[in-house]
Amino acid sequence: MPEPTNDPRQRVLAALSPALRQGQGPLAQIIREDRLHCVFQPLGDLQSGHVYAHEALIRGPVGTSLHRPDALLDMARCERILTDFELVCVFTALQHWAEVRSPGRLFVNISADALVHGVNLCGSNLLLQTLRSLGLPPRMVVFEITEHERVTDMTALREAVQHLHRAGMRLALDDFGDGRSSLRLWSEVKPEYVKIDKYFIADLAEHPESLQMLRAIKGIAEIFGTQLVAEGIETAEDLRALRDLDIAYGQGWLLGRPALQPRAKLEAGALEVLQDRRVAVLPQLEQSIRPGILRGLQVVQAPTVTPATTNDEVAQLFMQHNALHALCLVEGARPVALINRHDFLNHYAALYFREVHGRKPCTTLANHAPRIVELDCDVNQLIGILTSQDQRYLSDGFIVTDNGRYVGLGTGDQLVRAVTESRIEAARHANPLTFLPGNIPISMHIERLLASGNPFVACYADLNDFKPFNDHYGYWRGDEMIRLAARLVVAHCDARRDFVGHVGGDDFVVLFQSDDWLLRCQAIADAFAHEARLLYDEAGRKAGGIHAEDRHGVQRFFPCTSLSLGVAQILPGSFRHPEEVANLAARAKHEAKQSRSGIAVLPCPATAPDRGLAAPAPPQTADALVA
Repeated sequence: MPEPTNDPRQRVLAALSPALRQGQGPLAQIIREDRLHCVFQPLGDLQSGHVYAHEALIRGPVGTSLHRPDALLDMARCERILTDFELVCVFTALQHWAEVRSPGRLFVNISADALVHGVNLCGSNLLLQTLRSLGLPPRMVVFEITEHERVTDMTALREAVQHLHRAGMRLALDDFGDGRSSLRLWSEVKPEYVKIDKYFIADLAEHPESLQMLRAIKGIAEIFGTQLVAEGIETAEDLRALRDLDIAYGQGWLLGRPALQPRAKLEAGALEVLQDRRVAVLPQLEQSIRPGILRGLQVVQAPTVTPATTNDEVAQLFMQHNALHALCLVEGARPVALINRHDFLNHYAALYFREVHGRKPCTTLANHAPRIVELDCDVNQLIGILTSQDQRYLSDGFIVTDNGRYVGLGTGDQLVRAVTESRIEAARHANPLTFLPGNIPISMHIERLLASGNPFVACYADLNDFKPFNDHYGYWRGDEMIRLAARLVVAHCDARRDFVGHVGGDDFVVLFQSDDWLLRCQAIADAFAHEARLLYDEAGRKAGGIHAEDRHGVQRFFPCTSLSLGVAQILPGSFRHPEEVANLAARAKHEAKQSRSGIAVLPCPATAPDRGLAAPAPPQTADALVA
């Protein structure tokens, strides 16, 4: 039994296996002689250009065959000390980081199995004691989970992660998208950071498919509340594209190579790109993808079971089909439940389970509320699997049916692919200035609202006296004015109920389902009136506007740009086509431009005759409605 010691390194070594403490292999000797060292590679903030963090990368003795990390890992496997070696690497990284006394966060690599092993061996208390003895705040340490192999015990990993979260440390998921770092792991671990595999980053500016994949991953990150880190950035074009995609952080040789000392600044070439605010010219997909149809989805052709199938028979099916993640329980051709492979085999392996329950029906171990997806459903409905409180939907996958009849099973991989295609379609229909949905998505949403049979409100927003502002200050500041309008409209809408679209130019459409739509409209108009003045120069703000030529070439005074909102109340059955709704909203916008408040509301005609619309009632201003 090793003697107690106050040396943190000796305490760590004493907790590890005898194979490492006493082994005669070259790596074990290097570890005991403390001949490992770290180099540090920066992670840059792609918006500010600052160094955000560093990743610690382990190295062996310089000038030897064990200098490179891949050689160290291979030797650790040969000497059967891989998990212990990883824990030594973690301590070495923390120790060296404490010695260099650099500000910022430290990312430390560790595999899922090594993390579980370390927590089981030492608990989070020893790790916290080690961090305190080194003078490192736990919140500045990020454990970066790498997957050299599939995670062997997801439950144990989840418990280990909870220990680290309680201790104040953060987590990152490495190489997302390389085939091993899975969406399920993302959901289970709930990391603060996800690193996007360099496959999607290399030559990004030349590959529209990778660009759209990044947008899809970004959409998933927004669902989980995760910050993204782009790995492998090597060219200025790729860095500019990532910055304009609003990816938070980046890492790669262009930003800074690994070095013995942490960097205070990113490489000059990277800073030049990040400080140059010219936007990247991003590639576009040349062909469209059919929206909302899953006919092309490749499903798993899996066998089925019935309520009469025994647990022994289910186990036999799983043994015969090693890659099968679940089995569908059907009655006739109708799916009624799903049996998860992992959960079932855990129960089946329990002591005396086979003897007691082996010949009983399998229904007791089935999920009787599975997610069922029809081939013709809208792909966006699949996002509900990601956001569901019930995490079984991520591990179980979903059942695919055709007209209610069982077709096969869908997996997490199919889910990511389907959501990705949905995001690609949304990107093709987004306004390039504000990234808000354009004409086609707006029309599709109106069609869905009309088909729902529920009342809603169509609001048409337009900037007043925008052309003189744009002519006077230039299109660059004009674009800023349009982006300001987009930001304020979105900020004052309920994302769960209200649809915001950008028709083009300075025209926006909001399709309200919120009951307090009038208060929201007033808040949008007031906020815009306040913030739009800040885009004028000091003289314009003092004068309350600018002198410019009107459409007839006559110089006159134009007040500061404001926002008019024309509102049309749409009742069930009043309209059949989106263009009819758009026409009424456009008329409301015209009335709003003439009103003092800048807001006008048109009541909806009660019916929609076969030819033409009934004459709408006179418009009401916001002042009249409030009064």
